[in-house]
Amino acid sequence: MYNSDIPTRAELPTSAQLLRSTAIAIVAAAGILVTIVLPAEYAIDPTGIGRMLKLTEMGEIKTQLAAEAEADRLKDSSTTPAQPAPATPSPDQRSSLLTTLAGLFASTAQAGERIDLAQAEKTDETVITLEPTKGVEYKLTMVKGAQVTFDWSVKDGVVNYDMHGTPGPGAKEKSYKTGRAVAGDTGVLTAEFDGGHGWFWRNRGTKPVIIILRTKGAYAEIKRMS
Repeated sequence: MYNSDIPTRAELPTSAQLLRSTAIAIVAAAGILVTIVLPAEYAIDPTGIGRMLKLTEMGEIKTQLAAEAEADRLKDSSTTPAQPAPATPSPDQRSSLLTTLAGLFASTAQAGERIDLAQAEKTDETVITLEPTKGVEYKLTMVKGAQVTFDWSVKDGVVNYDMHGTPGPGAKEKSYKTGRAVAGDTGVLTAEFDGGHGWFWRNRGTKPVIIILRTKGAYAEIKRMS
């Protein structure tokens, strides 16, 4: 008699484990299709890995031979008039198309992000404690043309300040307004470009001060920079 060990229910894989294994297999198959099969068989190489592995050249040769064979078959056919071989886009054309599509998706995403930022309406009150001789910077993330109504005041003292904007990391700042020994300010901040816009305060006094900043308008977030 042949005896075999029957697995218990606890030893059997769960539904979640089976689904996870299936998902991993699908992702792996898709990766092989895109990086190996498509370049080697059809000279389609969206990732560039096929060309690096010399597979795209193989696909180009196969595609060219197939097109020539089809053209010869149509030319030699006596029952139907010859038809031009189907146009096959060159690797450069495919690369250009992929680049154009990628740029289109990126532009669409950026436009959507700009619209979201422009339409955002936020209100915040930020309380900042500033020790003697210390400085602090807060900025709002805004798009070009966005406006924020602001009001800040200093409790128990005065500060020096610079209201400015920065297009991006490493870019030159644009100063909107400065002041020395000021107890507060109010107005409307209009962004002249996409980026961070806000204030740098420094306490030149001998005692700590408290800055209360109120902002309302179109900005994505307010954050401390230093």
